[in-house]
Amino acid sequence: MGKATSRKDFLLQGFLLTTGIAIAPTSIYTQSQEKPKPIDPAIVQEFVKVAHSDFNKVQELIKTYPLLLNAAWDWGGGDFETAIGAAGHMGLKETANFLLALGARADIFVLTMLGKTEIVKAILQDTPSLLYSKGPHGFTLLHHAKKGGKESEELAAYIQSLGLKETFIKLF
Repeated sequence: MGKATSRKDFLLQGFLLTTGIAIAPTSIYTQSQEKPKPIDPAIVQEFVKVAHSDFNKVQELIKTYPLLLNAAWDWGGGDFETAIGAAGHMGLKETANFLLALGARADIFVLTMLGKTEIVKAILQDTPSLLYSKGPHGFTLLHHAKKGGKESEELAAYIQSLGLKETFIKLF
């Protein structure tokens, strides 16, 4: 007959068995799921650049490179900008709405430009310090509200009533 297993060996084998089962799926997943290479910085820069003025080119680039949607360009000095950020400070509603429809990350600046009054008011009531946030290139919420035109007039007045008068705050 076989040798009797000691309590210590039994517990050790049980521990190894359960640990092996717990570790195996994780190690299999991480080995088989490699991240894609970073997007070529020149393409990111081009995407953000054209988002300032060329809706057709934005559509073309996102079709070719769908992962550009939330890519950010580093202009230096902490000035990071995405395509939706560019559309926001330029007042390009068609571009912003197109990118949002694809799942781009909305922020308080683009929501202000789009005239999402109730959302922006709620954010500012919850986190008042965001009133003086610096958007891309140092453009403020007031700048974005003014770029939003008629749909953002109420927000522009509200933002000014809270004390923000500047449309630009130097980044550095």
